[in-house]
Amino acid sequence: MAAAARGALSATYMQSKRSLAQLLVAVPCFSGRHLSHCASSSSNSSTSNLEGTARGLQEFVKWHNGGGLFHMTASVDPSVCIEVGAIVHQDAVLEADVHIGSGSVVGPSVSIGQTTKMGYNAVLSNCSVGLSCVIHNGACIGQDGFGFFVGNDGKMAKKPQILHVRIGDHVEIGANTCIDRGSWRDTLIGDYTKIDNLVQIGHNVVIGKYCILCGQVGIAGSVTIGDYCTLGGRVAVKDHVNISSKVRLAAKSCVTKDIVEPGDYGGFPAVSIHQWRRQSASLRRFVR
Repeated sequence: MAAAARGALSATYMQSKRSLAQLLVAVPCFSGRHLSHCASSSSNSSTSNLEGTARGLQEFVKWHNGGGLFHMTASVDPSVCIEVGAIVHQDAVLEADVHIGSGSVVGPSVSIGQTTKMGYNAVLSNCSVGLSCVIHNGACIGQDGFGFFVGNDGKMAKKPQILHVRIGDHVEIGANTCIDRGSWRDTLIGDYTKIDNLVQIGHNVVIGKYCILCGQVGIAGSVTIGDYCTLGGRVAVKDHVNISSKVRLAAKSCVTKDIVEPGDYGGFPAVSIHQWRRQSASLRRFVR
């Protein structure tokens, strides 16, 4: 019985190998040859799609330093490291000593300056990144902003999001932070600005140099923030608000109107820090 079982198993195994060989003959490898082995029953459109896919895959080449893939039209310095699982798309520019972590994607025509480091599973599209920046795991930069037209009937149509994100030099962007591309002006992040994890920066936002944005900050679209500003954790900024340079916002503040004078602010809505402290003290006395 055991011998019969082994014989049956061997026959099944050999039949599987023959079926697999036939399948490999019928389905072409992406070697640039015409797809002459496709089954005759396949439609012309399916064949055309497979040919296009074959040509597209053929244009991506394994990078010698790290094992990732890059498009043949990309400009990649020989010192760049593209780790296994990362991919660099067409017309991207990667300067010297850039490091792209596994699972990350550098989209078409993205440019990255010297010595910039990308972590794992980060995605760049429609953007440029300056020198010596750090982009941590899971960050997404350059996707469409959140903008819609709402008609009288309640139906929504997407506003065009066609511009870019421009990131300066020595910028650090935390894990799972999202920065949207512009619609009527580029989204800008100034030199030496540091952004914590889980920060949302909307479309058309302009942030100056040497700013600090702590975790879970949310900045709505078309906000302008000056230089040397600090936003504490969970600060929210309303759309189309302007914030002067050298402003510090306490955690969980909400900016609903322009701040034109440097200084410390807090509360909801944000007011000068001294006024906010008086309001808080008055509220405690009232509760008692």
